[in-house]
Amino acid sequence: MAPADPTAQRRILNRLRRARGQLDAVIAAVEGGGKCRDVVTQLAAVSSALDRAGFTIIATAMKDCLADPDAAERTDDITAEELEKLFLALA
Repeated sequence: MAPADPTAQRRILNRLRRARGQLDAVIAAVEGGGKCRDVVTQLAAVSSALDRAGFTIIATAMKDCLADPDAAERTDDITAEELEKLFLALA
């Protein structure tokens, strides 16, 4: 599900790229015998970046659904119930 809003899509991609960079740093730290505190701190940053990207994707879909609820029913778009389940999966 790609957001229709190009600004939201750019924010999501930026968060995901940041998370990928942070995950690469975690992997390098583990491979290099990094300090536990540093590894866990970086891992928490990865987790947070992924969560925020997921919430942004869901929020954008909800916004699109509210803007045109009939369009969501006419197409294979995600339903409100599915959005709720996805949101709760991230919470």
